[in-house]
Amino acid sequence: MTPSAVSLSRIKQIAIPVHSVDEAKTFYRDVLGLRHLFDAPPALSFFDCGGVQMMLAGPAAQGKDGDQQHAVLFYDVTDIRETHARIKSSGAKSLAEPRVIARMNGKEIWVCELSDGQGNVVGLMSEVPEA
Repeated sequence: MTPSAVSLSRIKQIAIPVHSVDEAKTFYRDVLGLRHLFDAPPALSFFDCGGVQMMLAGPAAQGKDGDQQHAVLFYDVTDIRETHARIKSSGAKSLAEPRVIARMNGKEIWVCELSDGQGNVVGLMSEVPEA
């Protein structure tokens, strides 16, 4: 591993694109028995999957290429800005810069996305105390 290499190990969240949040929510909760955490209407629903958060993302949350999206793994990182910069400096294309997407329970939830060069998105996620 080179000095500037990043070592990701813990998956924090899996984002799954769905056509209907309500139908998918029923399946994951009632059929698979996953514990429902909360909804973020109109297009998101969150579940606990053995300590990994699973996010169902409906069409309104998927953007212009929603029908072509794949599941996205969001890796838990301590310093999202530094990790994002290091991965970019290794040649990966950034799809979205680090940004705050929510503030909950005294924490800011930060995410960003990069491309693996194979048509897949690699997400980073970090929870930091609110400023």
